[in-house]
Amino acid sequence: MRQFYLLLSLLLLTVFDSAAKSPTADSVSIEGRWDITIDMNGKPRPSWLEVRHSGNHSLVGSFVGVAGSARPVAQVHYTGGKFSFTIPPQWEGGNGNLVLEGAAKGAGLAGTITFPDGKQYPWTAERAPLLKRTKAPVWGTPIRLFNGRDLTGWKAMGENQWVVKNGILTSPRSGANLATEASFTDFKLHIEFRYPAGSNSGVYLRGRHEVQIEDNRGMEPFLGGFAAVYGFIAPSEQTAKAPGEWQSYDITLVGRMLTLVANGKTVICNREIPGITGGALDSREGEPGPLYIQGDHGPIEYRNIVLTPAK
Repeated sequence: MRQFYLLLSLLLLTVFDSAAKSPTADSVSIEGRWDITIDMNGKPRPSWLEVRHSGNHSLVGSFVGVAGSARPVAQVHYTGGKFSFTIPPQWEGGNGNLVLEGAAKGAGLAGTITFPDGKQYPWTAERAPLLKRTKAPVWGTPIRLFNGRDLTGWKAMGENQWVVKNGILTSPRSGANLATEASFTDFKLHIEFRYPAGSNSGVYLRGRHEVQIEDNRGMEPFLGGFAAVYGFIAPSEQTAKAPGEWQSYDITLVGRMLTLVANGKTVICNREIPGITGGALDSREGEPGPLYIQGDHGPIEYRNIVLTPAK
């Protein structure tokens, strides 16, 4: 009998301990992925947050600001229906940390964000869509996005420095990014590019998910390098060629699932893109978006840009 009561006591302690560590209903409501819009003096700027449990009771996460890469959140503090976290600045500049505070508001979240320079802005968020597809895509007719003659179908996102030379779309120096006038949802994309030593560019899918282009030949693959989905997915191997050589990406994007063939080798195979990357045009992940290419990180050339949309 004594052994029975001892076992019963141990069982009750285990149950109570598990109950104490189990997530509350309110904390569960903030878990998941969130598409954030920051109101910066009337100008909407995109951001992204994921909140999840680590073990039984600690909340952790990932955060993408208006620029930069996805960054880990070591602890999301939650009490009284409100949550907050702090992360150090990603770059030099500003004397403080980034602090995000918020709470559930209806079906979404809302709060304030304070940047390292001390400036504070309100934000709202809605749950990021799953973007799951129930059947395989049926591909439509390929579209040649760049005609080899001029910038028809494209618009500069600032003062334009892009020119067309000998059938090549060229940004001779750092300047404005360039976006298609048309928007797309699911698609296959073939794109060729060439850069000088040390240069950097990127291809934004739906205007929200950057596939990095960077002079990384001879380096190990990493989250911010050649053929990576910036900050989220590193390629399986390094396939970058030498500066001055033409290179290619063949990208298939269906929902959140991405496959990337870089210079003829599959380096990302049907991987999920969790959210927007820094530099996204907006955080409305459930909507179609343009293709946009970076022209603000150094000289870059493009040619043979062909997109095949899903019907």
